[in-house]
Amino acid sequence: MARRHLRITGTVQGVGFRPHLHRLARSLSLTGTAGNDDQGVWCEIQGHRVDLDEFEALVSAEAPPLARVDSVRSADVPTVEGERDFSLSPSTPGSDTVTGTVPPDVAACPACLAEVADPGGRRYRYAFTCCTDCGPRYTVVRSLPYDRERTSMAGFELCEACEAEYRDPADRRHHAQAVCCADCGPALSLESVSGEPFAGDPISEAAALLREGRIVAVKGLGGYQLACRADDSAAVARMRRRKHREEKPFALLVASIAAAGELVQLDDLAERALSGPEAPIVLAPRRESAAVAAEVVPDTRLLGVMLPATPMHTLLAAETGLTLVCTSGNRSDEPIVTDDARVGTELGDIADAVLRHDRVIERRADDSVGHVVHGGFQLLRRARGYAPGTVRLDRDGPVVLAVGAELKSTVCLALGADAHLSVHLGDLEHPAALGAFETAVADMLELTRATPELLVHDLHPEYLSTKFAASADLAPRLGVQHHHAHLASCLTDAGFRGPAIGVMFDGMGWGTDGTLWGGEILVGDAGGYERFAHLRPVPMPGGTAAIRQPWRMAMAHLHEAFGPDVPAMPSLAAHEEHISAVLDQCRPGQSILTTSIGRLFDSMAALCGVALAATYEGQAAIRFEQVAGPDVRRYPVEISGGTPAVIEFSPLVEAVVSDLLTGQPPELIAGAFHRWVSDAAVAASRQARESTGISAVALSGGVFQNRRLTELLVPDLEQAGFEILRHRQVPPNDGGISLGQAAVGRAALTDRG
Repeated sequence: MARRHLRITGTVQGVGFRPHLHRLARSLSLTGTAGNDDQGVWCEIQGHRVDLDEFEALVSAEAPPLARVDSVRSADVPTVEGERDFSLSPSTPGSDTVTGTVPPDVAACPACLAEVADPGGRRYRYAFTCCTDCGPRYTVVRSLPYDRERTSMAGFELCEACEAEYRDPADRRHHAQAVCCADCGPALSLESVSGEPFAGDPISEAAALLREGRIVAVKGLGGYQLACRADDSAAVARMRRRKHREEKPFALLVASIAAAGELVQLDDLAERALSGPEAPIVLAPRRESAAVAAEVVPDTRLLGVMLPATPMHTLLAAETGLTLVCTSGNRSDEPIVTDDARVGTELGDIADAVLRHDRVIERRADDSVGHVVHGGFQLLRRARGYAPGTVRLDRDGPVVLAVGAELKSTVCLALGADAHLSVHLGDLEHPAALGAFETAVADMLELTRATPELLVHDLHPEYLSTKFAASADLAPRLGVQHHHAHLASCLTDAGFRGPAIGVMFDGMGWGTDGTLWGGEILVGDAGGYERFAHLRPVPMPGGTAAIRQPWRMAMAHLHEAFGPDVPAMPSLAAHEEHISAVLDQCRPGQSILTTSIGRLFDSMAALCGVALAATYEGQAAIRFEQVAGPDVRRYPVEISGGTPAVIEFSPLVEAVVSDLLTGQPPELIAGAFHRWVSDAAVAASRQARESTGISAVALSGGVFQNRRLTELLVPDLEQAGFEILRHRQVPPNDGGISLGQAAVGRAALTDRG
């Protein structure tokens, strides 16, 4: 007989890991005990050595589906105990730092949904049915270790039947912290926005309102959502008007994969993403026959669809029998509402009724968004279902807090061998979003009880995250160049230590030379980088006004290509009276310069008459991608010598102008432009490889949300013999910046050490 102590780390709390150990021990006739603490799960196991070895091997091999085991460390215990069974011990909080992880919220599992649909079961139509394999985690936990008394379920005392399930090691609800039923758990109510209750069943009454074309605020897992019927143009237009969201697409809630397939074209990867435990919004090509109002998605042939994440959403979708718009419960650009007391003031002029429940949302979490591109599912917004799941780092190291950029804000804490990423926090330009960002930083540090050794931020002096870092009395600070962070983010995400060639294409980020970068070819890793090549700089006439008015960028690129006597373009005629003033802003010293590929996309969209104005980030580029036809021609690519090399755009602009003035359609030009961007990236990468001998290429930046470009560039690079590194766990846009900042901070501290 022997006794062994095991320390198990990773995502091992809130996923049924202790019950897994209990079942495994009993199957091998072993005795002992297991429990949660601030580092994960510990276990002492006793029996014959051959059985102990098998137990240790199966701890990871047969782990619960939602678990992620990062390490199992074992040591012999000299004393053999006299216990006769395997038991679960109470959790033991209290260490200085918490390295255990909070699991994300998980969509309702098939077994629970079957109970909700069973008229003879005690959870029939119960909206909060869950078990060890599904349900809320992150949005209900208050502190670690993850146990019921440290969640917002603490106030719901278990009834006798639920208590029996919770205590029974053979039950799938054994130690499921959110377990409950209609007799002991949260309850739904339907009210007017002023608080007057509706009579009758809340789900049925809410469904009736939705069928009538009304807007209902629905309290979801991580915040309130706004719902209306998607086939009702008037209802959707009313939603847009009240929410102040002019044209940005709305997401759709459907009852099943079959219903989703009636709206969009789904491949196996998209179906797996939709029906997985994360249940994100999946962008996919719209079917011509889709019964969805044009106002839902004005700019693109893609629709964002999602399946119900909770039994409540399942019941609501089934009861309405409709496709529903289901969007964040907020005014445009503000954080999603989580506080019941603020619904009236913040959503009262948007919604006609409120479907709410009495379980507190401890942390906000929007719906995640992603799409299938070139053989993989790529996240565009990482939130419910994925966050705060960790990204594994290559080694243990110092504690680093990274506060991200300005748009698509996230924060990241490098702790132990894991990078803990927050949910998507929004754009910090709005005061309420900045408040949510500050709360997220404080919450992350409080939850982990970590003390950062370094605080990392973007170089842009006007980013509110940079200003927060400057005013925070947390740790020494390090500014990291935006595209270096993108490169480090992609390498970390891919588990590649580098160095690599980095194709960093985005809207813009503050450069070390005081210009706005965004069309960069870097060479390096988290420890440092060289700017190998970039797009030729061009003025941004009017500064940020050029982002909202892409025609300004078109004038800037025309001015660079043709000089002051720019050709008259029919697509820009509506702005003729302002052209002279904008050209004055293109003279040297009158406007900040940018190398942004994103702004070049805007220019092309404006020249082709596809988008002269933008009401949300990336709108012009999204429209331009959608009109792109087959790439039946190639525009010339020229890269000048020097350090760094310069990717010239003037030959491109001249060719585009010639095509437009000779009547070539926007579809041809858009297709050829996407090919040009791919050709330029490949040509610059070849030069970088010839110079450095490096053959791995990392792709990062918001431009790589563009599926058309990615599906051109990746095969082109592969054919040229490059190893391709892409994002899989975090978005390529600024939502992944904080991960890269944390990696750069870690490298800086390690080098100093």
